[in-house]
Amino acid sequence: MGKIYSLSVSSEKGVRKENVDSVEVLKNYGIQGDAHAGGWHRQISFLAVESIEKMKNLGLDVKSGDFAENITTEGIDLCNLPVGSILQSGEVRFVISQKGKICHNKCAIYFQAGDCIMPREGIFAEVLSSGNLKVNDQIAVLPKEGLSIGVITLSDKGSRGERIDKTAPALENLLRDRFETAFIRKTLIADEESQLKSHLEDFCDTQEFDLILTNGSTGLSPRDIAPEATLEVIEKRLPGFEEAMRMKSFKKTPHALISRAVCGCRKNSLIINLPGSPKGAVENLNVLINTIEHAISKLQGDKTDCAE
Repeated sequence: MGKIYSLSVSSEKGVRKENVDSVEVLKNYGIQGDAHAGGWHRQISFLAVESIEKMKNLGLDVKSGDFAENITTEGIDLCNLPVGSILQSGEVRFVISQKGKICHNKCAIYFQAGDCIMPREGIFAEVLSSGNLKVNDQIAVLPKEGLSIGVITLSDKGSRGERIDKTAPALENLLRDRFETAFIRKTLIADEESQLKSHLEDFCDTQEFDLILTNGSTGLSPRDIAPEATLEVIEKRLPGFEEAMRMKSFKKTPHALISRAVCGCRKNSLIINLPGSPKGAVENLNVLINTIEHAISKLQGDKTDCAE
């Protein structure tokens, strides 16, 4: 059990936030009046006051809100909370959706404070239930229940806004129907090998998703790069998964043999390449659906005999 050390809001992004005594938190949105609120996965940002103290000890003149965090906590080890964990204060519940962030450009906060700790030790969340929060309110950590899952759609047209992604929503529906899910994050990127490799490394190493599904870019076209990026990242390959998907699809079309989809694992994350069409992605995932939880359990250290 920890407490809310401070609350901070701003009307624009990329600037220090102003401290306030209380905030109104809205479900699926964020803090009313805050620039970072909205229909995305980073509705609320958290930073531990202990992290700010480390910056002070380095000689920086900083305080709560200076790193654009909404909620500064005290007494909670935010950095070690897995994605999918629940934070609750009174009636308000949050689900952790992202750990840290990648800053491609230095923002005003970096130049004002001399450093920015949010990319390393900040976390982000979606709001599960509404309510009012006040400084000094208690805040509790509830354990993650179910799988944390990342879904990465590869599409040049989709990344340019020229095509609506229908595959990730179809996969999400199947995942929620078949598994207990703690959190599902959907991301859409271009067919760029370096981008996919970077996302896979982040999803495995930092976000620590249990399951990562890519869809698209598995064929023979010049821009089909999912297998190459995945092979660069995985530590162990799962050829049985790959063969099962291809053989099942081959019963419907000989074109299934063109698929170069790769499956494997990195650290505690299971990675599966799926085709880009909603129908094909769902059909292929269904081939593996009864094996996925067992595979993740084994990957993460379950020593139970597989025959039991």
